[in-house]
Amino acid sequence: MAKAKRKPKFDSTRPSMAQQADKHALYEKSVQAPEFEVEFFTDRFQELRGRDALVMKEDFCGTALLSVEWCKSDPRRRAIGVDLCPDTLAWGRQNNIQPAGSDVAERLTLVEANVLDVAEPKADITCAMNFSYNIFKSRDDLRRYFQAARQGLNSDGLFILDIFGGTECIDVNLDEREVDGEEFTYEWEHAKYNPITNEILCHIHFEFPDGSRLDKAFTYDWRLWSIQELHEILLEAGFSKVRVYWEEYEDDGDEDNEFMEGTGNYYETTEVENQESWLTYIVAEV
Repeated sequence: MAKAKRKPKFDSTRPSMAQQADKHALYEKSVQAPEFEVEFFTDRFQELRGRDALVMKEDFCGTALLSVEWCKSDPRRRAIGVDLCPDTLAWGRQNNIQPAGSDVAERLTLVEANVLDVAEPKADITCAMNFSYNIFKSRDDLRRYFQAARQGLNSDGLFILDIFGGTECIDVNLDEREVDGEEFTYEWEHAKYNPITNEILCHIHFEFPDGSRLDKAFTYDWRLWSIQELHEILLEAGFSKVRVYWEEYEDDGDEDNEFMEGTGNYYETTEVENQESWLTYIVAEV
C-alpha cells in the first residue's frame, strides 16, 4: 500500500510563503483573464455595433487590471474604473497602472465611489466582471444598479456581465486547481447556500508548497442570480435586448471520462443543456 502523501512543514523561524504573499497578486493570477475579456468585448461591440469601442467603464474594478489591459490594447482607448475600496484602488495604481507607463495612466481614471453614483463620462462598454453585481441581493437593488449602468452608456452602448452556475454551484464544496506557472494552489469554496433566498457564501483560499495557507483571502456574501432573472431585470431597467454567450465544449478524448473541456470560444444561444459547472457572458444593449 502506498503511503499517504505528507504535506511539507514550513520553518516557523522565518516567514512562510503565505505570510509573504500578496493576496491581490494571487487573485489576478488565479482568477482574471484580462486579455481574453478585452478581445471578447472588442469582438462583440464590433459585431453588434459595426465600430470600434473606445471607452470602457469597469464597475467593481478592484485593482483595475482589466482597465489597464483595455488601454494597452489600443492607444485610442480610455477606461474608467469604479470601486469603493480605497486600499484596493491604491494597490492597482502602484502595481498595475504605474508599471504600464504614463501613456496608459493618462487614459485611465480611477473613481472611488459607489457604482450607483457614476454616470459620467459616458462609455461604449460598461462591465461588471467576476460576478461582482451579486452583492445586490434584492431585485429592486439590482434593477437600480442596472439602471445606473444604462445611464452611463452611450446611445449604442453595451453592458457586459459574467455569470456562473451549474448543478454543482449550489452544493457546499471545495474546488482546487494548480495555477499554471505559479507555486501555489487556488481554492474556491462554496461554504454555505440557502435555497430559500439563493444566498451563497464563498471563499478563496491559497495553499503554498511549504505547507502554509492563506485562508479566506477573499470572502463573498452574494445572492446567486439566474440567467433568466438577470434577463428580466435588465429589460425592466431599460435595456432593449439581452443576449447570452455560451462557451463551446468538446470531448477531452478519454472514453472513460465524461468531462467536457471548455474551448474558450463563446457563441450566442437561447437554449443549452445544463452542466455541472459553467461560466457564461450576458450582453445587454441600450
